[in-house]
Amino acid sequence: MRGVTRQRLVVGSILAAVAAVAVVGRSPTAVLRWAESLAGQPALFAVVLAGIYLFRPLALLPVAVCSVLVGYVYGLVGIPIALAGAAVTNLPVYLLARYTDFGGSLASRFESHAGQFVAATGAFRSVLVARLLPLPSDAVSYAAGLTRIPVRYYVLGSTAGEIPWVIAAVLAGRSMHELTASGATIGLDVIVGLLALAALLLVGPAYRHLGEKRRPGTADTQ
Repeated sequence: MRGVTRQRLVVGSILAAVAAVAVVGRSPTAVLRWAESLAGQPALFAVVLAGIYLFRPLALLPVAVCSVLVGYVYGLVGIPIALAGAAVTNLPVYLLARYTDFGGSLASRFESHAGQFVAATGAFRSVLVARLLPLPSDAVSYAAGLTRIPVRYYVLGSTAGEIPWVIAAVLAGRSMHELTASGATIGLDVIVGLLALAALLLVGPAYRHLGEKRRPGTADTQ
C-alpha cells in the first residue's frame, strides 16, 4: 500500500512539473487546450490544474483564464475550486514583494504613497478595492506586499475581492464551446458594476480624510 502511495506521489510530482513547463513554455491558448484534453481524467486534470495555478505567475497568465478553464470543465461546482486557486496563485508575488528588500528611490516613493492610501483606507479595504478594480492581479499582489500589508488582511481582502471576478469567469467558462485565451474575458457590465462598488467603498475613507485635512492644525501633526 505504501508503495502505491509513493508511486502516486511521484507521478503527481512529475505531472505538476510538466504543468509548470507547459505554463511557462506555451501560449495561454495552448495551455488551455492541453488542460482541456485532460478534462476526461479528473484526477490527472486536478494535478495539472494545481500546477497551472502554482506556476501561473511565471507565465503572467491572468487568473481569469484559470477560472474560465475551471468553469469550462467543472461548471458552477468549480467556483470554490477557482476561489481557492486564486488565493494560492496570488500569494507568491505578494510574499516576494513583502519579504524582499528591493531598495531604490522609486520603490521607496511608491511604498510611501501607497502606505498613505492604506493608512487612510485600511489594510483590508485597500486590498478589497484593488481586487475589485480591473487591475492586473500580480500588480495588486506586488503593491500589497511592498506596502507590508499584514498577511491575514491581504488574504481576506484578496479573496473577497476576487469573488465577483471568479464567479463571472467561471460562468463565462461554463458557457464557452470554444476554449481560447482571447475568449476568457469579462463583460463590460461586470467591470462597470465592480468599478461602482469600489468607488462606493472609498466614499467613507475619502470623506474622513478630507475632513481631517480641513481641521485646523491637522496638517502640522501629520
